[in-house]
Order: sequence, then C-alpha cells, then structure tokens
Amino acid sequence: MQVRNLKKYFYTPRGNLHAVDDVSFEIQEGGTLGVVGESGCGKTTTGRAILRLIEPTSGSILFNGTDIVSLDKHRLRMMREKMQIIFQDPYSSLDPRMTVSGIIAEPLIIHRRVSGKKELVKHVQKLMEMVELEDRLYSAYPHELDGGRRQRIGIARALALEPKFIVCDEPVSSLDVSVQAQILNLMQDIQDQLGLTYMFVTHDMAVVKHISDEIAVMYLGQIIEKSPAKELFKHQYHPYSRALISAIPKIDSKSSDTSTILRGEIGSPIEPKPGCRFAPRCEYCIDKCLSENPLFKAVSPGRYAACWRAEEI
Repeated sequence: MQVRNLKKYFYTPRGNLHAVDDVSFEIQEGGTLGVVGESGCGKTTTGRAILRLIEPTSGSILFNGTDIVSLDKHRLRMMREKMQIIFQDPYSSLDPRMTVSGIIAEPLIIHRRVSGKKELVKHVQKLMEMVELEDRLYSAYPHELDGGRRQRIGIARALALEPKFIVCDEPVSSLDVSVQAQILNLMQDIQDQLGLTYMFVTHDMAVVKHISDEIAVMYLGQIIEKSPAKELFKHQYHPYSRALISAIPKIDSKSSDTSTILRGEIGSPIEPKPGCRFAPRCEYCIDKCLSENPLFKAVSPGRYAACWRAEEI
C-alpha cells in the first residue's frame, strides 16, 4: 500500500476543513502501520479515504501498483474484495435484525463467492471458528452478545472475502482491557496465518506499541513523525510525539514524573495558516515555525519527522 499526497477537505461556511492534508506513507506486505494521534487528527478519515468509503479530494492510493483513486465503480467493487475495514463500534456496526451467521454470510452472498446454501454454511462456520466464536452462536443476534463477541463478528465479516489489506479503525477502544488483549492477540494470530497487511488506527499508545511494526503520528491532518515502533518509544524527534509517549501511565509509583504537559490552544483545521500546526503548543517554537511549513524528511535511518528542530530535540 502506497499513499502519496492524500488530501481530504470538507466544505464549511468558514472555509475548507483540512481533515487530511498531504499525507504520504507506505505499508509493506504483511506488516502493520499504526496510526496514532488525539481525537480529530484525521486518523479515521485517512483510513476511510484509502478505501474510498469517502472520496479523497486529491492524491494517489496505490494497492499492488493499482491506483484506487482512478478506478470506476465496477473495478472498485472488485478491488474492495481485497481491502476491508473493521469498524470501531461493535454495537452500531452490526445490523441488529440479522443473526451472527447472516452478518458474516452477507459479503459472501453479495460478491457471489458461494454456489449453494450448504457451501455458505460451511464458509460461515469456518470463519466463526477462525475468530473463536462458538457454534451455538450461529443463530444468535448481536444484542445477545457482549462487546468482545460482537467485535469478533466484525472481524469475521472483514475476513469473509479473503482480503489482503484491512483498515482496523480503533477495533478495541470500546472494549474492556482484558477483552482488548484477547482481540489484539487474535488479530495478530490471523495476520500471521493469512499474511494480512494492517493499517491500525488508535489513540492508545500501549495498543499501538503492541501490534505495530511502524508508527505514524498524526496531528491536525498531517503525519508529523513516522518510525519503527520500538525506535519511537526509545526516542522521539517531534515534540508532539514526545508528549504522547510521556502521557502513558506508569505503574512504578517510585519513578519520577517526566510527563510533558502541553499548553496553549489547538489550532483550527479550517484553512490553516502557514507554519507548523503544532507551534502554538510547542516549547521549542521559533519564528521560523510560525511562518514556514516544516518539511517531512528523514532525520535518521528509517525515521522521519516534520519539525524544524528535530535534530535538536
């Protein structure tokens, strides 16, 4: 997956809201890119624009060399068999009028993947087994199940068409901590088994560290740092990334508190002014930060950041 200069603007009476603004990245086959940032930074919009669930304003999205943006309706429908999404809310993303088996079977029926009822039942049972759903839930309805089982249904539905790339839109954020661990381990096992590629959207730094190979940090519609997961937690080149890492709760009560407290107001994503969008909250801000957009560039092998003072931090 190669994303180049992706933009998604929404019109408002005050001007265009730059939800995703000139975002570029790559995800290697079989890998996981974690996309992290605070609410409203454009994480989910980026994922949905990549799948064309919402239409991008501009940019290119290459999946195995095919530009998804240029596909017509028929070719996009065929491409979507290879690209799926797991939604954030396991309560609202499932049709309450359909049974577990009906929800999982729906993609198979729409895309004509099975030739008869017996084959359909076999496929559904196989998917249920893959996501560790009990056979007794075959005819159950979503309202009868807890959040963890509902999310397993969502995962099974996403796997039904044997995709190669899945956008995971905060799939564990609404679950209990113990259930989160079960779902994350399940997703990793399935990834290893099927060779899937994930874009994992989350605001939870502990989760993104656990599941990601690389991490992209977003702020007000832009990627401001990208790094291998382990390296990001050792050293951050952008002050916003440093603030996110420092905000992770620490178990050891004896350790000194090194949290970075961000002060100042978050800038508006509507027709943003030139300059670094993090500047109003940055303790390292200089005059150049207020007037020129920082370049997203390599600061060390495999590490990228958009900060004029990245090498000094």
